[in-house]
Parts: sequence; C-alpha cells; structure tokens
Amino acid sequence: MSIAEDASGGPPRPVDSRSWRDTIAPKVFWPSVIVIALFVVPTALAPSAVGNVISAVNSGIIGTFGWYYTLIVTAFLIFAIWMGLGHFGDIKLAPADKQDEKPEFSTGSWFSMLFAAGMGIGLVFWGVAEPLNHFASPKPGVEGTPEELAQASLVQTILHWGLHPWAIYVVVGLAVAYAIHRRGRPVSMRWALEPLLGDRVKGWLGDVIDVVAVIGTVFGVATSLGFGVLQISAGLSFLEIVSEPGNLTYVVLIGAITTIAVVSVVTGVKKGIKWLSNFNIGLATALLLFVLIAGPTLFILRDAVQSVGLYLQNLLALSFDTTALQGDEGESWQGSWATFYWGWWISWAPFVGVFIARISRGRTVRQFVVGVLLVPTLVSIIWFTVFGGTALLRQLTTGGMIGADGSVDTEGALFGLLGDMPAGTFVVVGAIVLITLFFVTSSDSGSLVVDMLASGGDPEPPRWSRIFWGVIEGLVAVALLTADPAGGGALTALQTMAIIIAFPFSIVMIGMCMATYREFSANRRAQLNIQRRLQRDELTEHVSRSLTENGIVSSDSGAADGSSETAKA
Repeated sequence: MSIAEDASGGPPRPVDSRSWRDTIAPKVFWPSVIVIALFVVPTALAPSAVGNVISAVNSGIIGTFGWYYTLIVTAFLIFAIWMGLGHFGDIKLAPADKQDEKPEFSTGSWFSMLFAAGMGIGLVFWGVAEPLNHFASPKPGVEGTPEELAQASLVQTILHWGLHPWAIYVVVGLAVAYAIHRRGRPVSMRWALEPLLGDRVKGWLGDVIDVVAVIGTVFGVATSLGFGVLQISAGLSFLEIVSEPGNLTYVVLIGAITTIAVVSVVTGVKKGIKWLSNFNIGLATALLLFVLIAGPTLFILRDAVQSVGLYLQNLLALSFDTTALQGDEGESWQGSWATFYWGWWISWAPFVGVFIARISRGRTVRQFVVGVLLVPTLVSIIWFTVFGGTALLRQLTTGGMIGADGSVDTEGALFGLLGDMPAGTFVVVGAIVLITLFFVTSSDSGSLVVDMLASGGDPEPPRWSRIFWGVIEGLVAVALLTADPAGGGALTALQTMAIIIAFPFSIVMIGMCMATYREFSANRRAQLNIQRRLQRDELTEHVSRSLTENGIVSSDSGAADGSSETAKA
C-alpha cells in the first residue's frame, strides 16, 4: 500500500492502538533516517574529514550557483506579493463548505507561533553580531565614512532578515495550507504539488519530495540549534560559569535543552508550543523594551525610521546583487552572508511552511500573506535597529564592540552589549533564558513537522515519534558543531550545511509556485463562472419582470414560457 493510501484511506485508528510500524510512512521514514545516519555516524568518527568534504561541496555550490540562490529567492518574494495583492487574495484556507469558519487561533497567538518558529534563535544570535560584522568587514565595493558604513551595515542586515525569508515561508506555507485546509489532504509536502504532478505524488516521486522535506527540516532546525548552543555557551562564559566552552559543553547543553523540547512537543501544539511561543514573545518584547529604554532611545527611533526608508530605497538593487565585479573577495563574502542566509531560509522552509500552514486554517490568502510577510518583517527591522543600532552607536562613540584586530566576537557580542547596561548580569541571564526557550520552540515545532511528514501526514503523530525526531535533531546539531570544515570551526559548519541542504528543496519550491498558481487559477475561474451564471440568471429575471410590468408580456405568458422552458430543460 502506498503512503498516500495509508494517509488517506479512511479515518485513522486511535494512535495508542497502533504499533510503531503502523504510524510511519516507511518509504519516507527509513530513507530519511538512513541519509541522516550517513552524516551523523561518519562525523562522530572523523569530524575533520567530514568537515572538509562539507567545505568542498559548499565551495562548489557557491561558486557555481550563488547567482541562482539570489535570483530564486527574489522570485519567491515577487510571487508572494502577487499572491497576496492579486485577485487570488480572497481565497479562503478552509473547506469549500465552511467558508464562514473563523481562524483556529487568535491573531496574537498565530503571530507568536509563526514568529517564534520562523526566526527565534537567529534573531537573538545575529541581532548584535551581524551589523557589527558588516561594519568591521564591509561588503566588497561598499565604502564611506564610519557613519555611512554603520548605516549600510544595518540595511544589509535588514535585507537578510526582512521580506525575503518570509516570502520563502509564504511559498511553502500557502501551498501546503491550501492542500490540507481547502482540499482536505494530509499534512504532507507532496500534496502541495498535486495540482502540478497529479497522481504521481502518490508514488515514488511523492516519496522523494517528502524525504527531501524531512532532511531539509532536520538539518535546518539543527543549524539553528547549533547557533543557539554557541550563544548560550558564550553567555555562560561571559558569566564565568564555563571557562572554555567546547564540544563537551555543546553536547551537555544540547542534551539538556533537547529533553525540555521533547517534553514540550509531546504535550501538543495547543498546549506546549502555543504556551512557550506566547511566553517567548513576551520575554523577547521585555528584552527589546529594556534595551530601547536603557539605550539611546531617541537615536534608535530615528535610526529605525531612516533604516526603513533606506531599505525600501535599495531593496530592488540589493535583491539582485551578487557582488559579481568583486572577484574572489565578493564570492567569499556572498557565500558567508547572502547565499548562506538564502540557503538557511530555504532549508527552514519545509519546517516553518508546514507549521504555519497547520495553524492558519480559516484565514484568507491575503490575510496569510500580509500576516506572514509584512508583520514579522517590521518586527525584524525594529529588533535589529534596537540591538544592532545600539551596538553600532557604541562602537562609533566609545568603541569596545569590535576587537583591536577588527574581529567581532560573533557568539558573545550580545552579552558584551547587555553586560554594560544597568543590571547587566541580570539582563544577560534573561537573554540566556530567552535563547534557551527559542531553542525549545524551534526544536519542538521542527519535531512536530517532521513527525507529520514521516508519518504520511498524520496531524497528531504518536508520542514515540515526536521523541525520536527531537533526539535526531539534537544529534545532528552535535554533529554539525563538532565538524570542522577546513579549520573554520562550528560556525562555518553550520553555515555551509544550510547552503547545501537548500539546493534540492529550492527545486521543489519552484514546483510549488507553479502548482499554487495552477490551483488558484482554476479556483478563480470556477468562482467567475458561478458569478457569471448568477448575474445571467439575475439579468434574465430582471428583464422578464420589466417586460411583465410594462405589459409587453403577460404574466400568464411569462409563466407559460417559464413552464415551457422548464419542460425543455
């Protein structure tokens, strides 16, 4: 029996009554586990050798396909805007016979969950570090005074965290949401491509799509978990709890936090993930407001307004910029930043897309696009202008945020900023708690999505499966952190794997765009045909009534004609 038949062949039995073999989609589960094991086991045995292989593959992709990542991500942004602002915006992500259905989650909870899952650890990790890195080592070809470089670094950062990543999530989330909420398909990536591939999604091609999605999700989430552990370790070092963070520290932290994440995911989306997401947003907001008030408030507000304007002014040019004329230096920068980010967001797309699709029932396409695309982008801009802007101003006025050799402590930059503020130690502890909770929400949301994909679309996968995938994500994070590609360290390993994993799924996403357009066009044509038929019937009735009222046609004649027409019909 195929996976599709397993997923759609009648109502599922209660989870607790099934054996573990009955709760997986074998042609998705086992290939995914094998591919992941082929990475984790060799990395544990020979981390440096595996790291060098990763580095070589990554260099080939960046050198050959860096332009492709830039082009395709910008195309996804154009597609997302078109879907939201065009005539498809009124389509509702709910069954055709339940178009009056209200959204499953309140707008506040919906936004909290999609934002915590979609950005989470990354915002906290890069909020201070990325603007400082761009300032210390400007993008090749960018020149100017220190003040101009500071502003350019903030705009470049906003590009990486603004509309583009959320457009990627819109592409996947919209396709999956329509499939599961409007067409009643299982929560599986393959069904988003059914309008394009037809019944082929029920066979081996659908299996491949889901396997790619599972692997992309596991490695994408593991990359973020790796960032979180690096920053937590730096925070513990800042507080002098850990002297020299290393592999042992990483393993212990991942083990402890993964355990918390597993407990959360077992409780389900409406309890654990929803509660943690709401609490996380509250804690992140508190930290944001603290830095805004304790920092240079007026400067931050002015810089935020200015940064939005410069971002919009330069959006088109930056979206297509590949540093083509800057040679090897430009290619290296592109791989470390823009290409890495586009790859990272694409590798996260199966996870975030499926997750926000699942929690978006009852919303229109326009509400979905505006909510997913614009609101988080605005929050990201505020976050980076508050944290990054404060750090840049401190560097411009008093220094201390960048080393004497021009280097930036990427993992510890946030704590360096917070530690010098009032009640610095207390705030640093709060930041570590925030990172830990973002770790948990990323892990449990990712585990839930992988569970659904690997079980053939079961919206409530069994408990053992949730625990299994949570542990797998932790193991992959450990493997990535201990790999050492070309001596670049854990951070380089995380960046290179994100770029590698994204390439195959980007092809799936292109197919999703085509499938979504085809399905929405068919839906639109059907709606127009219904409207035309209703208008024609209304016009016929109006003309008949006018003729009768003016005595041109008698009511008896009209009735007879109507009876005659009815008889003919």
